[in-house]
Amino acid sequence: MYIPDPDRYTTMDYRRAGRSGLSLPGISLGLWHNFGPARPVEIQRGILRRAFDLGITHFDLANNYGPPPGAAESALGEALRSDFASHRDELVISTKAGYRMSSGPYGEWGSRKHLLSSLDRSLGRMGLDHVDIFYSHRYDPSTPLEETMGALNSAVRQGKALYVGVSNYPAEQTREAARILRELGTPLLIHQVRYSMLDRRPEQHGLLDAFDDLQVGSIAYSPLEQGLLTDRYLDGIPQDSRAATEGTALNGDVITEDLVARLRDLNQIAKSRGQSLAQMALAWTLRDGRVTSALVGASSAQQLDNSTDALRNLDFAPAELAQIDAVLNR
Repeated sequence: MYIPDPDRYTTMDYRRAGRSGLSLPGISLGLWHNFGPARPVEIQRGILRRAFDLGITHFDLANNYGPPPGAAESALGEALRSDFASHRDELVISTKAGYRMSSGPYGEWGSRKHLLSSLDRSLGRMGLDHVDIFYSHRYDPSTPLEETMGALNSAVRQGKALYVGVSNYPAEQTREAARILRELGTPLLIHQVRYSMLDRRPEQHGLLDAFDDLQVGSIAYSPLEQGLLTDRYLDGIPQDSRAATEGTALNGDVITEDLVARLRDLNQIAKSRGQSLAQMALAWTLRDGRVTSALVGASSAQQLDNSTDALRNLDFAPAELAQIDAVLNR
């Protein structure tokens, strides 16, 4: 029987999401790639248990996470029943709908039909009567925002979600979504956005400014750029890495000699801070108060320990930030 660490809340950094009363851990766990039938159940359960022992209370999913789609939610459902049944109120569980989940015209995007029926199926897979956060996973230019935000509002009114968020929305549409939700009486809690040292579009395209103006929380996904911002690729592409797998986003076109050289220089800066490259990358993402939490995946429990250790040093001297910018911009 799993008994959580009684000291699990003593070291985690918890941050309030926007103007809400909800606090999220500085490091949250995403169940994107590592939860499904391809990985042994005991490894999956070990990761979830270690996360909770470290004070990671937020588990993030989507309807299509797996593989196959839906498998991550089913895996979490099993873990909730076996290990976390008495700790449900200590967890923040989120899911999303919007990317392709099934065939036909109602299996993706932002219609009321897709969002609400997908949420019902997600709840069934997890064995829950509600999630804590329900997201529109991507902006749908073909569906009026009033319809998409109305569906999120309905999820709250029906008791199937406590809070709502958006993900992968441009700044302008984020502001409009927040306005519509505010008028409906269901404030926008949070925006989940891709953000890292190697992907600074939220800064460049005004998203971080929108979060500040709207006083909404944000959670950064891919803060380690699928492993690029770790020591994994400092000597090129290992044969057993994700980048060596055909069909992945990481390949020889992405991992160039120039990028590897910059990663090595970043690694030297991290060493001078007493951190690994991954820890510095997470700390850099969290350095700005507009980012509430950094979302990490894990293929082992040990990776979670390494990630949470980043919270021990979140401060950057101006000279360090200038060094990092010089490496990234050269």
